[in-house]
Formats: sequence, structure tokens, C-alpha cells
Amino acid sequence: MFQWGTRTYVMGIVNVTPDSFSGDGVAAEGEDDPIERAVTQARRFAEEGADVLDIGGESTRPGSRPVTAAEEKSRVIPVIASIRAALPQSVISVDTYRADVAALALDAGADWVNDVWGLRMDPAMAELIAGRGCPIIIMHNRSKPKDAVQEARLGGRYVGIHYANLMADIKAELSEQIDLAVAAGVRPERIIIDPGIGFGKTVPQNLEILDRMNEIKALGFPLLSGPSRKSFIGYTLDLPPDQRLEGTAAAVAISIDRGADIVRVHDVGPMIRIARMTDAIVRRR
Repeated sequence: MFQWGTRTYVMGIVNVTPDSFSGDGVAAEGEDDPIERAVTQARRFAEEGADVLDIGGESTRPGSRPVTAAEEKSRVIPVIASIRAALPQSVISVDTYRADVAALALDAGADWVNDVWGLRMDPAMAELIAGRGCPIIIMHNRSKPKDAVQEARLGGRYVGIHYANLMADIKAELSEQIDLAVAAGVRPERIIIDPGIGFGKTVPQNLEILDRMNEIKALGFPLLSGPSRKSFIGYTLDLPPDQRLEGTAAAVAISIDRGADIVRVHDVGPMIRIARMTDAIVRRR
């Protein structure tokens, strides 16, 4: 299904959380049944053309509250099972760094694992991925709660994050994570990499990563970019999350021009059109 380099694939975000930074979590207190809402959102994304549905049960915004494994399981496993039943042909990814959550998610119908800690948080994750033979998204992440600051209107961002050499450091750390995966038996063709825009990077660093993403692409793996609605857009444009569509569109287009194979987004319909138009321009080279 995925032929890297032929077009850009679009991953739609389904947040099964009450506290998503983007305000689109389907588990907000007092709302309708979150499973039903998640399936409705997933179905809409599929109809709009999403290639992958990414289901997550823990907010990763700067300064967010960690949830227990039990809470994460209770959120995502029923949703994944229901989406699989409703959309048997869709590719489903589970957004988790816990191996036990990933295992249950794969059992429930997930196809991919999207690990925001790139196999470094849970030592059992690499072995699980190797054993299941599923695709794994390995993301670069230097997030630390102490480095996050909050602003009521624009949300959280990271400050004071130091890199000796931004792109060289990210490439070196991603290479270490790739080596960890391969050493555990993960097949290289199952690995997708993500530079981790917004995860332990300042606003200027995020902008630089987008502009130089082709240097990450040079590692030789399919590349995912996830700029959607993130705070670096908000702080650049002085806009809250619900007004970041145009900023996201610009970031998505630049990502594709710099070599991204997948873009992870909240606004699937508009970003499908952005991706198709950008592909028409840059993939004719």
C-alpha cells in the first residue's frame, strides 16, 4: 500500500483524551460516548482520504499530566477495536510508548506503533515490535517538564533547550534509536523516523528543523512530520490552536518539499488538498 517517494501520505489524529492541546480530544468530560465520537471522527477522516488513523490516549503537550498504563488502555483499546470493526480496510496506528499498551492495541486491530519516545522509555517496546513485525515510528524527543512554560492563550512551549548542533544532534540520537531497534530484531524496512517537532525544541529550533528536514531524510528512512496546530505556529503567528490552520498548511507544504513521506495532522480534509497540491509541484522534479 505504501510506496515511499510516490506521494505524501496523510495520518489523521484521533485524540482519545480530555486534555489535548488542540482542543479536539474525544474524551472530554460531559461529552457523548468517546468511543462513538472517535469512530465518527475516524470515519470522517477515512472518507476525506486519510491513509493512516493515529489513535492516542495520553496528551503529549508541554506540561501535560502523565496517565497510568491502566488509564491509557481503558481509553485506546476499546476505540481501536471499534474503529477496526467500523473501518476494516483502514491502517490504524497506536500512539503509545508503553509496550503493554502497544501489545493490546495490536491485538485489538492496530497495524502500526507510533512511539513518541522512540523505544527509549520502555525497554520492552523494541522486542515487541520485532516480534510482531509491525511498522514502528521512531521519534526524537528531548522533552522535560521543567523546560515547559505555559501561556493561557497560546499553550505550552519549551524554552532553554540546548543542542550543541541542532540537526547533527537529532540525527545522531535518531541513529542510536534506529540501532536499538535493529539490534532487537526490527527489520529496517519497518522503521519510519520523526524528528519530533515540538518535543523538547524551542520555537526557533522547530522552525529550523522544518527548513532543514531534508537532512533528517538523508538517514535513509521514510520520514514523518507532525507540525499540526503546534505551539511553534501559535507563537510565530500569535494565534491559539483553533486558528492555526494556515500555519499548519505552510508547515505541511514545507515538510513535503523537504522530503516528508507522511504528515500527521488534525485537519485531514484541508491537509489532503495541501499535500496533493504540493506533491504536484515538488514530485515532478
